[in-house]
Amino acid sequence: MNLYRFLSDDDTSAFCHRVSDALAKGWALHGGPTYAFDAARGVMRCGQAVVKEVPGTYHPDLKLGEQ
Repeated sequence: MNLYRFLSDDDTSAFCHRVSDALAKGWALHGGPTYAFDAARGVMRCGQAVVKEVPGTYHPDLKLGEQ
């Protein structure tokens, strides 16, 4: 089955570490990153979609971050 996650966080090194961790666990980048200004908080936000193929059947209770 194919899994999809969208990672997002403030524009800090923590976001880059989250994406790097996902890549190290076998996830692959899907499309380009997104970047937007959060006017309510006054910060830039980043987002990146990642995908991964794993055995099994999808279920909504699946913990994507643990795959």
